[in-house]
Amino acid sequence: MTATLQAATPDQPIREPASKVRGMGISQRNQERIVSLLAPVALLLVWEAVVRIGLMDHRFFPAPSSIVETFYYLLFQVSWDDSLVHQVLISLGRVAIGFVIGAIPAVLLGIIMGLVPLVRAAIQPLIGAILPIPKVAILPIIMLIFGIGEESKWVIIAIGVFFQVLVATATGVSNIDKIYFDVGRNFKAGRLATYRKIALPGALPTIFAGLRLGWGMALLLLVTAEMVSSDGGIGFLIWKAWQTLSVEEMYVGLVTIAAVGILSFWLFDFMERKFLPWRNRF
Repeated sequence: MTATLQAATPDQPIREPASKVRGMGISQRNQERIVSLLAPVALLLVWEAVVRIGLMDHRFFPAPSSIVETFYYLLFQVSWDDSLVHQVLISLGRVAIGFVIGAIPAVLLGIIMGLVPLVRAAIQPLIGAILPIPKVAILPIIMLIFGIGEESKWVIIAIGVFFQVLVATATGVSNIDKIYFDVGRNFKAGRLATYRKIALPGALPTIFAGLRLGWGMALLLLVTAEMVSSDGGIGFLIWKAWQTLSVEEMYVGLVTIAAVGILSFWLFDFMERKFLPWRNRF
């Protein structure tokens, strides 16, 4: 056997290995991260410039710099009862309680619906009838039953979360391959073991998707409920700012609820990596 070596010619330049070429520049993932960071900054700079030169009415769209000044004022220069931190803590307490009240029963009932066809057949028409109803529309009824205190806010949040998580959980369990249940029966797995070892782990990816949707719904209903009947919270801050025409404070409330949403979704991502480690391998 003979090996033929071909020298590189001007028409055939020597090519660098792909790994070396990639190492000389910025990877695509890092480029995407840089763009995702620079794009909002560029948008804020354009917004600031447009307001400064008078192309945008500062009464409705204040400059980002003035919003930052109001943000600082609400954080450090007001009393504790009126501070932004206090309002955020009030809202987080309400939304956390309502979320837990709605999510836990939804996961349990969703697993049963996915495993027991008769239960699914009985409950599915009710879900189809109640789910399309805007939850804000039933807030007056909730307030009539539970009053205008904390309980009504917990209940309206729990209702919104419940249906989002229930549908996701039932769908996730129904889509589990039947062979896993056959294996469980062959190993004499009881009903509780089937729920814990097969149904719940198999549906976890879809459950986490439902939890994300439920949390977004919870934040929406939280702000709405606090606007209607509350003396504290982010929604109350936004509504009070509207009543006093403090546009900067309204924007501070909007930015705050957006920041809460971003941070909570990062928390969901962390929990998903923790409970679903096998997904990180792909």
